[in-house]
Amino acid sequence: MDWLEALILGIVQGLTEFLPVSSSGHLEIGKHLLGIETPDSLRFTVVVHGATVLSTLVVFRKDIVQLFAGLFKFQWNEETRYIAKIAFSMIPIAIVGLFFKDYVEEIFNTGSMLLLVGLMLLITASFLAFSYYKKSGDRDITFRDALLIGIAQTFAVLPGISRSGATIATGLIIGNKRTEVARFSFLMVLVPIIGENTLDLLKTDVPQVATSNEIGALVMLTGFVAAFISGLLACQWMIEIVKRGKLIYFALYCAIVGALAIGGFVW
Repeated sequence: MDWLEALILGIVQGLTEFLPVSSSGHLEIGKHLLGIETPDSLRFTVVVHGATVLSTLVVFRKDIVQLFAGLFKFQWNEETRYIAKIAFSMIPIAIVGLFFKDYVEEIFNTGSMLLLVGLMLLITASFLAFSYYKKSGDRDITFRDALLIGIAQTFAVLPGISRSGATIATGLIIGNKRTEVARFSFLMVLVPIIGENTLDLLKTDVPQVATSNEIGALVMLTGFVAAFISGLLACQWMIEIVKRGKLIYFALYCAIVGALAIGGFVW
């Protein structure tokens, strides 16, 4: 992978992380189209995901400051309850990360990745379409809702299942407010991805990476910056899209791309 390919994939990651079209699925399709085959591709995926986490921190910086200000009052107030719900939503993905991480990594090394991505994109499309036709709810997120949304997030470890699509669609289907679902969806993923990036950095031999024939530090940095900038734009755009209830267009997009991915694998 060279810097131009990293730039393209970084932009793809940043745009698709927040839009309900599966960033991991689009990364795999991008690698396939660019002919990128490297044993270190999972680390690149983790790095550009980290960039989009940073863009989330920037977009929701006021919300995050407010939540922690309320938390450190050491009272069972609205902010403390909200953080507790986020923590509750992370239980399912924590279980997957602790006990099934090796299985997840094996998925990214399968020879039929393009077919898997195509099939999962079709599932994402179906889920988005169902949430679109579901009558909009007006309920605040409860602890039960947080757990259900957290369970939906675990399916997004499969390339082609959109994390934002799965979590936002689940929230809408169970009757939560549109604006509340978008905010909760973006905030709940921060700790899991930061944890994943921290573990990956701890396992990385920096001198070896810098001198290896795999993905170098400059290429990683290019992908990171590209994902961060495009992620800033996509995050703000997605918030407005959810408010207006226009997810059906992404359902159609996922269906078309999924069909093309399956066709590309077959042919």
